[in-house]
Parts: sequence; structure tokens; C-alpha cells
Amino acid sequence: MYYVYLLVSERGERYIGFTEDLRRRVEEHNRSGSKYTKGRKWKLVYYEAYASREDAVRREKRLKHDGRSRYGLMSRVEGSIASVV
Repeated sequence: MYYVYLLVSERGERYIGFTEDLRRRVEEHNRSGSKYTKGRKWKLVYYEAYASREDAVRREKRLKHDGRSRYGLMSRVEGSIASVV
């Protein structure tokens, strides 16, 4: 399985990514093992699972680069984001 995920930091910053091992990847983000998320603590607030790597990569790119897709996701999880911050 492949996962597209949304992390939120204690400061309210958001990060969208994709991985094959969701637990390991979230732990890496929190151990500062990622250049873009270094120095902050992150909570997983949302993920989607895909059987195809290509589908997961396509969805991640759409969420990162298409404002309408990103807005739709953020409005769907706004209560979860508010509870983290």
C-alpha cells in the first residue's frame, strides 16, 4: 500500500507527503529526518491509502499544486487541524 498524508505541526504548519510506510515516515518527520519538516513536532491528521504507487504520487502532486484540491482537503479536516494547534 501507498499513503498520501497530511501532517500538522504544533505551530499550525501543514505538510503533505506520500510514503509506503506511514508509521516510519511520521516518526522520521518527528526525528528531524526530513529537510522540510526539521525542528518541529508533527501529528498525522489525515491519510489516504492507494494500491498503486502512481495513483498516490498523482494525488500528492494534485494536493500540493492544485489549490482547489488542497482547499477541499483542508476544509474536510479543519476540525482535526484545529484540535492539534
